[in-house]
Formats: sequence, structure tokens, C-alpha cells
Amino acid sequence: MFAPNLTIHAGDQLDHYRLEELVATSGMSTVFRATDTRTGTQVAIKIPHPEVECDPALFDRFQREADIGTRLHHPAVMKVFPNPGRSQVYMVMEWVPGCLLRQVIQQQPKLPIDRAVKLTIGICRALEYIHANGVVHRDMKPENIMVDTHDNIRLIDFGIAANAGARRLTFGNFSMGLGTPDYVSPEQVRGKRGDARSDLYSLGVMLYEMLTGTVPFTGPNPFAVMNDRLLNHPPPPSKLEPTITPQLQEILYRAMERDPRNRYVSAREFAHDLEHQDEVGVANREEAATWKRKESPPAHRNLLVATLIVIPLLILILLLLVARHH
Repeated sequence: MFAPNLTIHAGDQLDHYRLEELVATSGMSTVFRATDTRTGTQVAIKIPHPEVECDPALFDRFQREADIGTRLHHPAVMKVFPNPGRSQVYMVMEWVPGCLLRQVIQQQPKLPIDRAVKLTIGICRALEYIHANGVVHRDMKPENIMVDTHDNIRLIDFGIAANAGARRLTFGNFSMGLGTPDYVSPEQVRGKRGDARSDLYSLGVMLYEMLTGTVPFTGPNPFAVMNDRLLNHPPPPSKLEPTITPQLQEILYRAMERDPRNRYVSAREFAHDLEHQDEVGVANREEAATWKRKESPPAHRNLLVATLIVIPLLILILLLLVARHH
């Protein structure tokens, strides 16, 4: 693992932080485990790549992530510490020992039902808090959930999160905040901004994956996955894992309703049903009987989805190329 285009490396000093280890890197930033030399406290330092600082929209997203993180205070949400007087742009976050939920799933593709439910309830509590504070995450996926040794969770990475009522950041009128194809909600696939119910849909997909060992919609490429989500129903989870009860399957269906108006209205309601499954009424669902009937998308819909994804990516690449030549 290396830090692309950064002039700072593990072992260097950044203000009063000693960078100990590079722990993650992405297309927008690099994260180091570091020590605050004033207190001896371990922290995580997130540094944007130079091309991010050169792009107003991407840099605005980084700043928005920092602003959101500093005002959220909940044990299931990663803390971001105020950092006045810094010598360059970076973010200081709490260091959380543990691993990503993605690593948990890789180690044990089908989690025990009790464990999967406990993790999901913890994530619901985090979502309940951020939604009450006007924040929608918009990129819920196992890579953005930290799990400690006691299965407590931390919600991380608010890179494409949105404040309620905030202006929408776009490239050529196309949003870059679509989320991740396996987990993104149908309304986001259609180009809408998404709201709290979009986060609940993505969490429903994560619970489905934890219980069955697979995501509900698949395909040879991201466009096929997203089209499958718009047109078809997933295999009933109990077909993939027979120990899933009708009540738990109903909870999954409610969380992953294609129309957000039919989903859980809040993370609290989602968590309540998980905690009181014996109270959940089971509907006679058509999707459980017709899931094998697969529809193919018309060509114009394929083109629409491809346009929503490809054009902003091409614009981003052009912006990065221009930035590197200046």
C-alpha cells in the first residue's frame, strides 16, 4: 500500500502528529495511524490527495465531511476533532481498534443470525442519530462500518454525505454521490439525491448479505447490477439460508422496498422490528413467488444508467488531468 501523489509518508511529522503507519488509501485521500505528541493519544489522520485540493467540488466534499464529523457526537459514529492552526489541509479522527465489516464478512460470509441482527441494530442506532441531526450518509456499505472486538460499530466516511437542505454538488448537472452499486438505493440509481430511507435500503442490503453470504442483486458489471435492482426482485433470503424466519425475511423485504414510501420510515422503526421479531406481521408477498421471472432492461434504460455513471466519471478524469498540468 502506498500514498499516491503525497509528499508525506509514515515516519514523518505533521504539525504535532507523528505518522506511524499508512492504513488506507482511496481515490480521494490517504489515512495514517498517528500519535499526538502532546498527549500520546493515537489518532487517524486523513489527508486529501493534491488533485482533490485542486478541484473545488471534491475539496468541498472533503471539507463537508470534516464539518459533519466535528458536529456529530455519538458512540457509534466516528469522531472528527477540530484542528485549528494546521499547516496544511487534513482531518484528525479518533483511532478505533478493530476491523471493517467487510473483513468480518470475508472471514465468515454467513454470519450467525444473532450476530448479524446485533450489528444491524447498532448501525440503526447510528443512523437514527445522524438522521435526527439532518445528515444522510448516502454510501452505506461494509467498507464504511468499523467493528470492534465486542461487535460495537462505528459509522465512518461521510465523503458523500449530505446535510438536509444543503446545495447539491454536481459535475455537469450529474451528481457524483451515487454511492456503491451493490448497495445504492433505487432512487439514487435514478439520479435522485436520496434521503434517510436510502440509507435504510442500503442497510437492508447489508443485512441480507450478512445473513445469506451474497448481495441481493448481481450482474457482470455495475450497470447490470443497478438495472437488476430497478426491474427484478432478489431471491428470498430464506431460499439461501433456511434458518431465516418468515418474520426476519419480512423485515428484509420492508427495508429493501423499491419504492421508498413503502420502506421503514426511520432507523428506529427498523431496529424495533429486529428487536421484537415476534411482533412482525408477515405479508403475502408477490416478490417472494415471482423472483425467478427476470426482466431485461430496455436499451434506453441501460443508456440512462450508463450516462448517470460514466459522464461524471469522465468529467472527473478530465478535471484531474487538467489539475496535474497546472
